[in-house]
Amino acid sequence: MSDFAALREELQPECEALIAQYPDKRSALLPIVHLFQARQGYVTRDAMWACAEMLELTPAVVESTVSFYTLFFRRPVGKYMLQVCRNLSCLLNGAETVMAAFRDKLGIGHLQTTADGLFSYEEVECLAACDRAPCMQVNLEFVYDLTPAAIDDMLAAMRGGTYPVAPLPQTAKPARTWAVAADGEVALGDKSPGAENASDPNNAGGIGDRSGVIMLDRILAEQSRFTGRTRERLPNEPPAAMREIAQEEAGHAH
Repeated sequence: MSDFAALREELQPECEALIAQYPDKRSALLPIVHLFQARQGYVTRDAMWACAEMLELTPAVVESTVSFYTLFFRRPVGKYMLQVCRNLSCLLNGAETVMAAFRDKLGIGHLQTTADGLFSYEEVECLAACDRAPCMQVNLEFVYDLTPAAIDDMLAAMRGGTYPVAPLPQTAKPARTWAVAADGEVALGDKSPGAENASDPNNAGGIGDRSGVIMLDRILAEQSRFTGRTRERLPNEPPAAMREIAQEEAGHAH
């Protein structure tokens, strides 16, 4: 019996219990995928095919779901997944400095894993802990009020095996990155590149993007295009309001 066959047999009762909780067995997909990842460290091809079989789905449906969620990894990752929030509240409270410190201390960048396989690093979107910004997750456990000075102690504790968050299982040696550029196993697709290819490595994304500024310029330069009310909500407006808007438009026409 292969290692995966033994694992599937071991987890089968728990998978069946999860499936029984839902009127539609497909709803058990996410918790079952989490179950396999918690034992293997990432979502293997065997695990995706097993989920498809148990839930009567196509492998493509399972793979597309796994590839959608950044909490699932389709390639081996480090024992400590370090995910630093790069969203607005965290950036305003010093996340750029924190991220730069992590990259410097680890010698790796976004979506990369250290050569010893101990750390994987990712800069992620809002973790919904804005009141304790900047924040991060270590193996999905929150760490709040981050400072560059705290990073040395954190990494030392992980290397020494004394950090309070348990390391992830690791059934295969991680490569330099767990990002999937083109996966022909089940379907094609990319993991969101996030801050990859940013002109400034300390720019976590969004900063320097002029799209919002360009829109503001258009509003200032073409004010007539952005004044008045649109007709989008007319079907939902009460009759009196609809007559008022029609009268306004008739007045503008003259």
